[in-house]
Order: sequence, then structure tokens, then C-alpha cells
Amino acid sequence: MRSEHVLVVLVCLVLISGGCGKPQVGDQAPAPDAGVGPATTQSGGDAGTQPDGPASATREFLEAVRSGNDEKAAKMLTTVAREKTAQMNLKVTPPGSDTAQFSIGNVQYFPQDRAGVQAVWSDLGENSQRKVEKMTWMLRREPIGWRVAGVVVPVFADRPPLLLNFEDPEDMVRKRQWAQQEVLRRTQKANPAVRSTENPPNSTLR
Repeated sequence: MRSEHVLVVLVCLVLISGGCGKPQVGDQAPAPDAGVGPATTQSGGDAGTQPDGPASATREFLEAVRSGNDEKAAKMLTTVAREKTAQMNLKVTPPGSDTAQFSIGNVQYFPQDRAGVQAVWSDLGENSQRKVEKMTWMLRREPIGWRVAGVVVPVFADRPPLLLNFEDPEDMVRKRQWAQQEVLRRTQKANPAVRSTENPPNSTLR
């Protein structure tokens, strides 16, 4: 079975180009789970000075994504995420891009050695116009250091952001399918002439 790229870093760009409109995202990273306790926030500048911190791990991961180093990007995933995605022959990174840029923002720390790292990713879209998107990478500290477990991405302005959990690729694929079909539904609503040949969505946001 051929390897399949799932919508992760470029999910916003792909869906926006499909006509879903500009997404919105708040300044604070959403908690990975409800009821995990209060989070502490650290600014991107301070967090970036920690060579073994979650911000540095996110920067290393995104640089691997940008440069197309899939092997390095995979090594920056949590052990569970790496094993689960390999079992389903999935890649959680888009193709590399020489024109892509990124920056690291605030870091929020959660109980159980988890953290959310805000990042801004931009790349050239249609007509060579640069598109800028915000997202929050979810990390967990393992014995070898901080590793990426998933990403929270805003997709539709009127819906909560999607949490793509790399440690649960089946759910991640369902959410991707839901997002694709939701784009189609909204396109049909805006343009009744468009007719769908897709099956009804088999998953909804949780």
C-alpha cells in the first residue's frame, strides 16, 4: 500500500483554497484534554532558550518538515505516534517546501509532562501570495526528550479547532475525511449547482 499524506501542517491552506474561509484561532493554546488541571504559560522567547524544551523540539520537527526530511520528522514523534502511524503506513508531514517559513510562539505546560507549543507556518500559495496559518503542536516528554504527539489546527471559523492525535491515526483519518466532506457540503450550500458523489461523513467532531 502506498504511503498517504494526511492533512496536518497544510490542512488549513488546503481547506481554505477549497473555499471554507479564513479560520480563527485564539492567542492561547487549547488544552489537550479537559480537566487536566491548570496550565502554565511561557513566552516563546524564554522557551526558545531551553535547548531540551518543547519549543526547541517543535522547532526541530518543523525544520525537518520544511526541508522534507521525513526520517528526522518521524523521529521527533512520540513512540506511540511513530509506531501507530507506521502500522497504518501514514505520514503526518506534508511534502517539504523551500518557500515555507515558520516561527515558534508561546508554550503552555500541562500536567503529566505535556505541553502545547504555538507556531506560525507560512508558505506561498496561488498567485505566489504568502499564506500564514497558526496552529498549536501538542508534545509529551519521554525519556529521550520532548516529542510531538499531535496538532490542533483551526479549520472552519464557526467550528472548534481540530485536534489531530498522531497517537490515534484512525481517528485522525476520520477527522480528515469529515473535514474534506464538510468543505464539499459548504461548497454545495454556497453553489447549489455543485453535486456531491461522496458518501455521508462517517465521523463528526468530538
